[in-house]
Amino acid sequence: MSRVAKYPVKLPSGVEVKLEANKLTVKGGQGTLSMTVHSDVTVGQEEGQLTFNPSESAKSWAMVGTTRALVQNLVTGVSEGFSKSLEINGVGYRAQASGNTLNLTLGFSHPVEYTLPEGVTAETPKNTIIVLKSADKQKLGQVAAEIRAFRPPEPYKGKGIRYGDEEVRRKEAKKK
Repeated sequence: MSRVAKYPVKLPSGVEVKLEANKLTVKGGQGTLSMTVHSDVTVGQEEGQLTFNPSESAKSWAMVGTTRALVQNLVTGVSEGFSKSLEINGVGYRAQASGNTLNLTLGFSHPVEYTLPEGVTAETPKNTIIVLKSADKQKLGQVAAEIRAFRPPEPYKGKGIRYGDEEVRRKEAKKK
């Protein structure tokens, strides 16, 4: 049984929630996000908070917990937003953000140009650090994973693109 689902989602000031049939729309200062609520879950709105209840099926508690977590991400996204940082390690490796394009120099024979999807912005405070920001947590994670996939960190020298909090296990070089 899900314990996450028992806690209501508190709505901060400035966040509006609209529930129509199985479509939940959350509107706030960072934008508008929506999702489709599973048919086994009933969402109730009362006094600045959302509550979640299961139907009679056995697997509905799992869906209630998942739905509650997704709705919490929507509310946090439209009120505060999410950010993810990527760190580039390697000689000559660098990044530059210009508009909705991210220009990466990663040791290939050509520069890599990555076009950011709508709703995601990138900043480069240093040429080796990329800060991605978005209201949609799922889209932000997908964009960060796609950028990291251009040159994942390798275990011998640690060169590549890593998440800001990622630890790369280093291997020892071959002995003579």
